[in-house]
Formats: sequence, structure tokens, C-alpha cells
Amino acid sequence: MKGLRTLISSIYLHPRFYYAGMAVVFTFAASFFLPLLFDVARLLCLALLTLTAIDLILLYRLHQGLTGKRDIPEKLSNGDENEIVIQLKNSYNFNVRADITDEIPEEFQIRDFGVSRTLKPGETTMVSYFLRPAFRGAIRWGTLHVLASSPLCLVQRKYAFGLEAVSAVYPSFVQLRKYELMAFSHKLFKHGIKKIRRIGHTMEFEKIKDYVPGDDFRTVNWKATAKTGKLMVNQYQDERSQPVYCIVDRGRVMKMPFNGLSLLDYAINASLVICDMVLRKQDYAGFFSFSRKVENRVFADRRGTQMQKIIEALYNVKTDFFESHYGRLYADIRQNIPQRSLLLLFTNFETMDGLNRQLPYLKAISRSHLLIVVFFVNTELDQLINSTAQDVRDVYDKVVAEKFAFEKKLIVSELKKYGIQSILTRPENLTIDTINKYLEVKSRGMI
Repeated sequence: MKGLRTLISSIYLHPRFYYAGMAVVFTFAASFFLPLLFDVARLLCLALLTLTAIDLILLYRLHQGLTGKRDIPEKLSNGDENEIVIQLKNSYNFNVRADITDEIPEEFQIRDFGVSRTLKPGETTMVSYFLRPAFRGAIRWGTLHVLASSPLCLVQRKYAFGLEAVSAVYPSFVQLRKYELMAFSHKLFKHGIKKIRRIGHTMEFEKIKDYVPGDDFRTVNWKATAKTGKLMVNQYQDERSQPVYCIVDRGRVMKMPFNGLSLLDYAINASLVICDMVLRKQDYAGFFSFSRKVENRVFADRRGTQMQKIIEALYNVKTDFFESHYGRLYADIRQNIPQRSLLLLFTNFETMDGLNRQLPYLKAISRSHLLIVVFFVNTELDQLINSTAQDVRDVYDKVVAEKFAFEKKLIVSELKKYGIQSILTRPENLTIDTINKYLEVKSRGMI
């Protein structure tokens, strides 16, 4: 009985069956006025039923006439196009039209996905589509449904493949790979990165001293020698590795959207790339996030497993929609980061009032560490400022937008006044600008 119910539930009537049925009904109706059409209607009805039975036999004579599967990456990259591949094979001895419907995770809010393909006998076809997640976390896939039709196209047989599966959306590892390849090919400068510290230069200048037997002749400082009249050499010391922490504000200010992603997601994707860059430069990479309390902590290190720890920490960062507690951030840094470190703080300030509330804590942090505050240009304001005013209301809106945009520049000046460096950047340029700043800091020996 269960098998019969399953069989019946897999039978779908093709729209062509309904059109043919409507023609039969119309002919029967017309026979009321023209009795000669009654026999024609009966023949048409019999032909429709016969062809439908033949169609059912064609589709169901094989236990599994159509086979398929859906290849889903175990990890999807946040903010990037991820390819999903569907594979179908036709085991029938006739052409089959396959109408494919995939139950895409509800987080994507795609409710009209449908693809059709015609497969020749024995043919295997690949259907691919792309998804761009704007979130992180586990997602659940539904069933892949395929409706198979024979050349008669009166009945469709439903197949179900790829029963429920789970995959995870991680911070943008696609972006991470892109920057890794650029670093290896030395093409970072094409993307705005000017200061590149080449692998192998692991010595930094310390002082000029008198030559003593055994010193390397390649370190002779000829200018100093000419001035003093005696042989002088440059003395170098081993370059010291420094702790670098990416600190992400997960308060409500980071929930602002841009091109489908929140500022929090941009900060997390940038943190992933920065931490990888830091480890490749032989520094110690660490990470934590904060709002009402400090969480997702990974202490600065450069072990082989450090990058995996950071990825798992970034994966779990969620906003809590509260105003962030900078006092608690300062207390945590003072307690847990005793060594002077480079702190990249990803946050956002829209007004001077917002900055002034947190400025005492930022000043206190900068006394013990090199603090770089990274915040964002409001691109919506830029669009409003650059638009053409049509009436008085538009003029008022443009003036207000210009005021807020100017406050962003004032925030940069205010931070600089207290010796706090900052990066004011557009979300799409966040990674490049932050890498530039890190390389600049390293080249100038500021930490």
C-alpha cells in the first residue's frame, strides 16, 4: 500500500494533458449543437486516455530512468559567488525533458528557481548555478526535485535526489586565496598595495659601528667611512615578530548593509585576509570580537593551526544589536595583552558625539599599544551628495548629508590629535586599505 501511494504521488499531469482535455471537453460541448461531433469527441477522449497510458508505461517501465545528484561545497564563501552543480543522467532510450527544481536554503530567499534541460538517451548533463551568501553559519538544503517527461509530454514522473544536506557559510576564503596568489606573484601593487616586504629580508638596521675583524664586508657603510676616515660598518639585528590583533566590533553600528553584506561581514572577511598576511610576514596573529563583552578570542600566535583557529572564531561572530562597551574592551586588553601590540579595531562612527563617548577608552588603549581605528565611509551619503537637487527638500537633504560626511573627516582629525591612527575607507576597499596600513606600519618600524 505504501509503495502504491509513493507511485501515485510521483505522477504529475503535464500542462499539455490539460490543454488536450480542454479540447475534448469543448468538442463534447459543441456536440450538443452538432450531434455529428459526439463520435469525434469520444474518439478524442479515447485517444487521450490511450496516449496517457502509453506515456505512463514509457516513464515507469524502468525503476530508475533518471539518476541525479547535487554537488554542494562543504564550505561556502561569504560574499562570493559559490557554484552549485547538479548532475543528471538519462537511462531511458528516448529523449527526456527534465524540469529541475532545487530547494535552496531559506536564507537565500530564492523561491522561483527552476531550470529545464532535454537529455538524449544515455546522456549525462551538468547544470550549474551560483549563490552569493550574505551571512555566516550553517544552512540546510532541501530536496532536489526533477520532473521527467517523455516526447508525448502528457505525464511527468517526479524524481527526488539529494535529500536534506547541511553546509556552512564561512568568512570569505575565496578572497583569502585571491590575496595569497597575488602575494606569491608579487602583483599586489596593481590593487593599490605599494609597500611590499620581500621574503628573505629578516634583518633591520640598528646602528653604525667601527669595523672589527670578522665583520661582513658587505655591510661596510662607505659614506660613514669617508667622513670618519676609518672603516665603518652597519650593524643589523634580527627582525622581531610582533603580535597583531584584529578586533571586530559586533555591536549594532556594524549591522549597516552595503551591497547585501553588513559592515560586520566586511570586517570579518578583511580580518581573515589580514591574519593570513600577518602570519606570512612571520608576525603573531590574533583575533577577538566585542560588544557587551569580549568573545571569540584567539590569542596571538603563529603555529600551524593558528589560521584554522581564527577561521572558526570568525565563523561564530554574530551581532547582538547592542551598543558596544568600550570600557570592557579596554579592561580586557589591559588584562590579557601585556605586550605592546598592533591593534586593528574594526568599528564605525557616524558622528562626533559617537566618537566622544568612546574616546577616553581609545586614548587609554593607545598609550600601551599601537591602535588603528578602522571605520567606514557612508556610501549612501556619497550618492545623495553627488545627486542633482530637484527641489528645496533635496537641497536640505544634500546639506545634511554633507554635514555627516564632513563629520567623518573630523573624526579622523580628532583621532590623529591624540596620536591614534585611523583608516576611513569604503567597504569594498576595506581589505586593500588595511593591508596597506599594516605594511606601512611594519616598514616604518612603528611596533
